[in-house]
Amino acid sequence: MVQKNYQEVIPRIKLPEQLSRLGEIAYNLWWTWNSGADELFSSIDAALWEETRHNAVEFLHRLERPHFNIAMADESYMANYEKQVTAFDAYMSTDETWFTQQYPAVKDKKIAYFSFEFGLHESLPVYAGGLGVLAGDHLKESSDLGLPIAGVGFVYRQGYFSQHITEDGWQETGHFVLDFNELPIIPILDEKNEPLMICVQLPGRDVYARLWKVQVGRVPLILLDTDVDKNSHTDRQLNARLYSSDPEVRISQEILLGIGGTRALRKLGYDATVWHMNEGHSGFLAIERVREYVKEGKTFEEAKELVSKHTIFTTHTPVPAGIDMFPVWLVERFFYNLWPELGIDRNTFIGLASHTVEWGEFFSMANLAFSFANYANGVSELHGSVSREMFNFLWPDKEVDDVPIIHVTNGVHTGTWLSDEMKALYEKYLAPDWMDRIDDPALWDGINRIPAEEFWQMRLNQKRILVTFLRNRIRKQWLTGNLHPVQVVAGGVMLDPHMLTIGFARRFSTYKRGNLILRDFDRWLKIINNENMPVQIVFSGKAHPADEPGKLIIQQIYRAAKNAKTGGRMVFVEDYDMNVARHLLHSVDVWLNNPRRPNEASGTSGMKAAMNGALNFSVLDGWWHEAYNGKNGWTVGDLKDFDDANQQDNYDASSLYDTLEKEIIPLYYARLHGKGDGWMDMVRNNLRTLSYQFSMRRMIREYVEKLYIKAM
Repeated sequence: MVQKNYQEVIPRIKLPEQLSRLGEIAYNLWWTWNSGADELFSSIDAALWEETRHNAVEFLHRLERPHFNIAMADESYMANYEKQVTAFDAYMSTDETWFTQQYPAVKDKKIAYFSFEFGLHESLPVYAGGLGVLAGDHLKESSDLGLPIAGVGFVYRQGYFSQHITEDGWQETGHFVLDFNELPIIPILDEKNEPLMICVQLPGRDVYARLWKVQVGRVPLILLDTDVDKNSHTDRQLNARLYSSDPEVRISQEILLGIGGTRALRKLGYDATVWHMNEGHSGFLAIERVREYVKEGKTFEEAKELVSKHTIFTTHTPVPAGIDMFPVWLVERFFYNLWPELGIDRNTFIGLASHTVEWGEFFSMANLAFSFANYANGVSELHGSVSREMFNFLWPDKEVDDVPIIHVTNGVHTGTWLSDEMKALYEKYLAPDWMDRIDDPALWDGINRIPAEEFWQMRLNQKRILVTFLRNRIRKQWLTGNLHPVQVVAGGVMLDPHMLTIGFARRFSTYKRGNLILRDFDRWLKIINNENMPVQIVFSGKAHPADEPGKLIIQQIYRAAKNAKTGGRMVFVEDYDMNVARHLLHSVDVWLNNPRRPNEASGTSGMKAAMNGALNFSVLDGWWHEAYNGKNGWTVGDLKDFDDANQQDNYDASSLYDTLEKEIIPLYYARLHGKGDGWMDMVRNNLRTLSYQFSMRRMIREYVEKLYIKAM
């Protein structure tokens, strides 16, 4: 970033001279997605590594000198240390990246990427779910490809909530205050060594936010923090938690993100050409940029045109109920002082985002974002179509197919989500440089070279790792004295790595139908308790603290997991995070996803499971609608939609059971019974067709070609 009266000071960690680079690597999340880099920490003290939740900064702070001495005396450790430092330096220093080579004429034009949350790693828990993890993957792949991009978001002092499941299966939530001194975040200071701050006007007062930086490979992520002495107690809490249900807190957060985030980039001298809004939460950034142009002498319409030509909006919402909206009276209270600075009146301002429903007029953040973005996209082929229809009213003179919303289907960051064992197989049988060719379809034609027996042994080992992981978690909980014996069974201690294993992990809300598999409980019991072809399933995920129906679904699943009739073959893993996700994605045989169509804009967990060798069993919604080819997984239900939700659930549940009984389970066990290896054939088809098509590499290149270059 451009130097402009500020400094980024990486906090010092006391380290032996021979290992002096460990601190620099710990403060750059590059280590989280590069094979062998995590072993710089975990191999020194595995127990402490787990205790610190894989937080490299806290780990180094707490590590005692004797452990460093042992590491320095270990030739294999020091060889890996030198290897990783060399790789890190080469990665960070090169100017020859995909972006600079493909687009040399615009290599100096910068992109600003705004998101309400960023899911980068479990050691930085400032994310809630899929939107944040996608944003984190977006920055990582942008770093790998050399895009001149900076992220902008919030650092949440209390992170996202921790989840505890009671003996009765009820979700309880807790919050812990993050210690920024123990996190991989770097303070940004002014020339007086004081925290660099920006200021935003909220009703009746100024609110200040200090700036922090997370280094994501080559990419900086700027995070705002209102917990500073200049603010009132109430305003210091504005970035305490994600997704407040209080509309006044929420609009304050979104003003800080959009307006404050823009001012932060200005203060840092980051001159962005392209402004990318990941969902509508950051829509107010357009208002701030218009204000800047009007201040320079432009009319509102001139300013709006200038802003729009460089702005991109990505919508993730497939249903109107999911759109972020505020009461008009609340927006008026927060913005009436700004209208003169924009050169417009109240009606013009509200008209930018007005949305009338049965119970009144609201200010829609999606409508606002569309008003100021010449470029807009949905996140899957189906979602693009749904979005054009849903937002057609904003372009009343256009036919649905002509609404200017394209699609860029989501992808996932291979380095983050692929297991080290799969990486080793790909390096051995595809090509040594396979990681540089992830999105090359020709590379994946070599998938047949992976021997079936070697693949099966790798998968069996991954399931053993999962079983050990879950047993260790339960053992730790048992030692606290807060676990009922029956909860031990529900936690996964009876899992069998040789058994067909299904995974279901995501946010629990009613439309995702986490309990669909329990709809005919007697039939489900017959399936999992089949003596010759048994099945086990692992659930994990959180319901929003205010989502009572979502919590009831978790309770139903947990009670079933405790039920003696399920024989320990149903498991619920509490406190879902990226670490739990990786263990499930690396090991399960089948990834289940059964939302009500068309509520899934894209979904990405199935993509992660697929690249690790799991087969998807999903509703034809989101990404699976364009990924499924009849030979790379299975569908829950079909394209038949019922108006009655109960009828739809019965239809889809029947399809789910039928497909399990007649196709999935027999195919899995056929190999063990000497009846061919149709499962491996399907796995190869899965890897060949999905690994490149749904990689973050493909996604970022598409954003560049379809959106970023056009907006420059």
